[in-house]
Amino acid sequence: MKTAPIPQTDPRAGYFEQKAEIDAAITRVLASGRYILGPEVEAFEAAFAAWLGIGHAVGTGSGTDAIELAVRACGIAPGELVFTVSHTAVATVAAIERAGAVPVLVDIEPGGFTMDPAALAVALRNPPPSRPAAILPVHLYGEPADLAPILKLARHHGLHLIEDCAQSHGAADRGRKTGSFGDIACFSFYPTKNLGALGDAGMTATDDPELSVALRELREYGWRERYVSARTGVNTRLDPLQAAILAARLPRLIDDNVRRQAIAARYDEGLRGLPLALPRRRAGCSHVFHQYVIRTAERDKLREHLRVAQIGTGIHYPVPVHLQPAYEGRLGEFPAGLPETTCAMREILSLPIFPQLGADQADRVIAETRRFFE
Repeated sequence: MKTAPIPQTDPRAGYFEQKAEIDAAITRVLASGRYILGPEVEAFEAAFAAWLGIGHAVGTGSGTDAIELAVRACGIAPGELVFTVSHTAVATVAAIERAGAVPVLVDIEPGGFTMDPAALAVALRNPPPSRPAAILPVHLYGEPADLAPILKLARHHGLHLIEDCAQSHGAADRGRKTGSFGDIACFSFYPTKNLGALGDAGMTATDDPELSVALRELREYGWRERYVSARTGVNTRLDPLQAAILAARLPRLIDDNVRRQAIAARYDEGLRGLPLALPRRRAGCSHVFHQYVIRTAERDKLREHLRVAQIGTGIHYPVPVHLQPAYEGRLGEFPAGLPETTCAMREILSLPIFPQLGADQADRVIAETRRFFE
């Protein structure tokens, strides 16, 4: 009997699992006649803010747009500095530049994948010739960044803290969800995320009522009242179809994260003892495994072996931002260097993980990985 391929991720499986609820939500929106913003968006914004445990959530067209709006809402002027990482989706840096700010890239932690507070401290002591304005850590792969020292540095230097939570829906640091620490948090609901739409969608979240007003104005031409722009804004409204879909999926997010954590634990047990590095768990934090990322010097050979075995893998991300053709050589100096980032790009491999991945499928991934090394 032919063995079925195992995808690295499978958003369609998530749709089929909730098909009745999602189809009903779509039908409701189509019948309502409200196709821009409106009650579906307002209801999901309120539900998401309550789930996150903060005061305000403002929907956007994408996670990239959410970061741009966050930078602008914080009043960060063109040319001012935003400290972030190079080991991230290029969207993080693209959004900073779209807002007119200047990204300053900081290395990731040794053995980890999120911003290194020690490298950040060096960068803040030796910034490029402009005014530092914000720190933008990325909670990558579902693991919270080391927020305590990063927050301390932000306060010491008088900087805004903007969280990139595109991959950390439900992750927590000492019981407090990522997205509830900074001035503004930015979420993506891209279909493969832990909470995924069926298209592009994003969210900003804040406890500051003044920032929430700014975010609402900025996402729709700067309107304070219809057709009257109080500030220079853009058009990045959360679609009510996507809002309704996300509202249907939000109640299952915790259970889906538990399923991801169970798959990760199964991988941990099955892959233990092999010559590769498994994902770490930061003490006191809850990792929600948007990706299960291993490291090995034999990454490319292992990936080919798994491909032949019909097991999908991913590399998130094969080229860090500072080495991308569009950015290389023009982002200035990196005061603390980026050696960990450069090393990671040659070793990382994302194994299959999504809530609907079966135990037999995970065991097949484990068996083929062990076969490669043994």
